Amino acid sequence: MAENTVSTVAEPCSGYVADVASYRQAFRRYLADLDWAQEWRAATSTSAEDQMAHDAGVLARLYQAGWNRYGWPHAAGGLGGNEIHRATYYEELGRAGLPVPAQHWTLETLGPALLAFAPAVAQAHLPAYLAGTEWWGQCFSEPEAGSDLAALRTRAADNGSDGFTVNGQKIWTSQGPTATRLLVLVRTGPADSRHRGLTMMMVDADTTGVTIRPIALASGRRELAEVFFDDVRVPRDRLVGEVGDGWAVAMYLMQFERGMYGYALLTTMLAELATLRSQISVQGTSGTNRDRFARTYIEVVAAQARAAQTVRQLAGGQTIGPGSSVDKLLFSSAEKRVQDLVFDVRQAWMINGEEPAHRGLDAARAQWWYSRAATIMGGSAEVQRGLIADHILRLPKQIRR
Repeated sequence: MAENTVSTVAEPCSGYVADVASYRQAFRRYLADLDWAQEWRAATSTSAEDQMAHDAGVLARLYQAGWNRYGWPHAAGGLGGNEIHRATYYEELGRAGLPVPAQHWTLETLGPALLAFAPAVAQAHLPAYLAGTEWWGQCFSEPEAGSDLAALRTRAADNGSDGFTVNGQKIWTSQGPTATRLLVLVRTGPADSRHRGLTMMMVDADTTGVTIRPIALASGRRELAEVFFDDVRVPRDRLVGEVGDGWAVAMYLMQFERGMYGYALLTTMLAELATLRSQISVQGTSGTNRDRFARTYIEVVAAQARAAQTVRQLAGGQTIGPGSSVDKLLFSSAEKRVQDLVFDVRQAWMINGEEPAHRGLDAARAQWWYSRAATIMGGSAEVQRGLIADHILRLPKQIRR
């Protein structure tokens, strides 16, 4: 990515906050006239670190122009608006065939929780996140606590005015290898306190006692990490919510992980299908794959319609609750089906192609590998079905023999 110059600088426009349609049209014109759009569209990387660095440059330019600041409050570096503005932003990136900067995936999950439960922390650090100068990792899962977060063991000893001392281990931390800060769910209650004894806090990744070990995925990319905490001191003003509120913060956060993250992901899936359709039109494919394309497209559109309803509820300040599990099931299934279809239609390219002759091949392979875990990350499909059965359908409890 070249120097952070912007072809068109958007002055803050209060009219965009009240009129989403005007924001959409203006942002669409900006992207259409962008003199570095093709550079952005065609950029390739062979490592997660390179991709994050490239996307940070994209965020910096969008922040300077103002476009990615709509949908976020002024106190957090934004220009006002709500979740509908952010959904529109992702729609227009997809329409223009431009990839979503990777930092947005975690921002959509962690940012709203900070705004709701730790506004002072959000005011101090979210502007830099929007500007692409820092991003955070989500430290929830542990080797023996994945979908069942209430079983986590990483402990924070409360030292009163001296803050907390954290000890333990986390795993599968998204964007952990390059994160500046970590949002960590810890146990502050007794060992058997389950969800009642959890607390959320922000920890700087360079704090003494924090060790981050990147995890190489099947694709070879180091997108996740395991994180160790050895007598890590955390100031009290880094609490996200109060002591013991960690479960409430996590459940609030999950609404956005499954609503806003899901909606943004589905816009990228529609963009992938548009590209695949163009390739099929030129190169052809089997009747079976054409039928699969139609069915997959319908599945993505249906999932997006459901996610759009969730986005509107979030924008209206409503609590989604167990209904977010429906969103999670739909978008994770759709993501896997899209990537499987791309692989099967372009199988010779995916298996036998070589870089640099085939631009984007490494990224396409990485996306396919990453989608293998789509129905597990963020809560497995089995757990989501159980939540839907228990809390929405009110079905009888399963009898385990």
